[in-house]
Amino acid sequence: MRIPEEVLSILTSKGTDKKYKFKDLYRNFYNPKFFIRAYSKIARNEGSMTAGTDGNTTDGMSLKRIDNLICQLKDESYSPSPSRREYIDKKSGNGKRPLGIPSFDDKLVQEVARMILESIYEPVFHETSHGFRPNKSCHTALENISQNFWSVGWFVEGDIKGFFDNIDHQILISILRKKIQDERFIRLIWKFLKAGYVENWMFHKTYSGTPQGGVISPILANVYLNELDDYMDEFKSEFNKGKQRKILAKYSSLNSLVCYHSKILKNTIDETKRHSRIHKIKQLVRERRTFPSVDPLDTKFKRIVYVRYADDFLVGIIGSKNDAENIKQQIKLFLEDKLKLELSDQKTLITNAKKRAKFLGYEIVINQSDDVRIIGNINGVKKRSASGKVKLLVPKDAIKNKLLNLRAMVIRDDGTYRSMHRGYLVPFVPLEVLMSFNAEIRGLYNYYQLANNVSNELGNFHHIMEYSLYKTLACKFKTSVKKIVDKYHINKRFGIRYNTKQGEKIMFLNERSYKMKIVASKTNSLVDPLPNTSIYTGRNSYEDALLAIKCDWCGIEDVPIEVHHVRKLKDLKGKKRWEINMIARKRKKLAMCETCHDKLHAGKLD
Repeated sequence: MRIPEEVLSILTSKGTDKKYKFKDLYRNFYNPKFFIRAYSKIARNEGSMTAGTDGNTTDGMSLKRIDNLICQLKDESYSPSPSRREYIDKKSGNGKRPLGIPSFDDKLVQEVARMILESIYEPVFHETSHGFRPNKSCHTALENISQNFWSVGWFVEGDIKGFFDNIDHQILISILRKKIQDERFIRLIWKFLKAGYVENWMFHKTYSGTPQGGVISPILANVYLNELDDYMDEFKSEFNKGKQRKILAKYSSLNSLVCYHSKILKNTIDETKRHSRIHKIKQLVRERRTFPSVDPLDTKFKRIVYVRYADDFLVGIIGSKNDAENIKQQIKLFLEDKLKLELSDQKTLITNAKKRAKFLGYEIVINQSDDVRIIGNINGVKKRSASGKVKLLVPKDAIKNKLLNLRAMVIRDDGTYRSMHRGYLVPFVPLEVLMSFNAEIRGLYNYYQLANNVSNELGNFHHIMEYSLYKTLACKFKTSVKKIVDKYHINKRFGIRYNTKQGEKIMFLNERSYKMKIVASKTNSLVDPLPNTSIYTGRNSYEDALLAIKCDWCGIEDVPIEVHHVRKLKDLKGKKRWEINMIARKRKKLAMCETCHDKLHAGKLD
């Protein structure tokens, strides 16, 4: 059997050829090495220990289990179990959202399919697409906007109604068939699409949408909306016109006068006349600076730029408001006619670039400032380098809502903010309380670090959180904020001492230093945690455990091995020898023979 990286590399090389048709993909599901790779990726997630409708988790994973799956796939008797539907709180705190929990075996098969689809489609996906892709993220999408949306006049903020639940199965399959000529592979995708879900012990069929909670859903969603990316690429080539904007007549006139007086100045010797001429030139330069150098209403120059993250997209237009309205209408018609999706009229807004558009939690505006700065060295040229530049901003509501959701703040009757203690953290030890505050502050900064106003807004957030921390600890110890600050004041910083095996250490409250960061796409570390399955390293500990030939407990060799998993090491009490073994090795898995594994679950191992 060929190793997965070799197969995926070949698929990727063929994927660059848009006319190439992929055949015999299904035979890769006969290769155990693909499932071993899939297991090593999925088993790392805590969700792997959450049971689907079949009651199975990653616990007890074995080569025998993989062989059974392959046998079912060979004769096409494999049928995915319906997802188990649960509801979790939305991040906004308003209501709940549905969550689908597939069975672990289905996750394995879906992960193999995802590897194959990603290798085929990654080479043809557009650079404008940033969601659920290797080395892409919200930050790369925002960076794309920062670099490419300069001087746009209008934004179209795209919002597709219930995208993931309304993907048309027939259309999705027809899109897949454009590149894939393997009906067994297509039938497998059909099975996942039609698997359904169970809610309150009732089975529900799925007539549209991607598998809920499925590993394969993000890549299928990108394949579906790649049609929109193709359409926008074609639309762009037809819409764009003109090489550059024409020079504004008033600016050109003033520029000519500046050049005229500058030429005379060179031949003027009289100091009084030179001073007068210099004063005149400076006056003309100041007046010239009040006008744009090019005509912003030039109808012979038009441009469109576009970026998408999953089902959210933003279009920037250099043109008129009528152009923006027409583009919105054309996108709406395309989605309805070709993809059977509905564009929300209420949420798909047309926004003047002087005002703030919203995308991925940021506010986006085009800078209209006429401020100048020196370009080059100290003797360089003064230019309005900021005019037309994209500004990414932290919305004030984002800070307010975050503080309210954390219950770290209350709003007074006069509209001012006041920090408050967080009662639900009072039972925790001081170190855990500080860790929670640090993690929340760091998490918000990590997301908004690209914003131009991050220093100011995160500084305000830090201030409220800092005093909420003091009040939380004061409430815990039934004392005053002043006494808490005095007690934990270490070298002019707030910190808590704690003991480790290496000795005493100090955890400090995060420093209030929030600088804007510019992240280069090619070296960007702030990307979504999705693996590039076309590139693999050597075997990891998960694969070693699955391929072990010796029981880690009793030492018997050359017997079938099952891998015992736990969700978190800290959940182990450390009273039983096998728990002590796992804690000492700092591993959440243990390769065991079937007999030992059965005894462990029966409570008879020790």
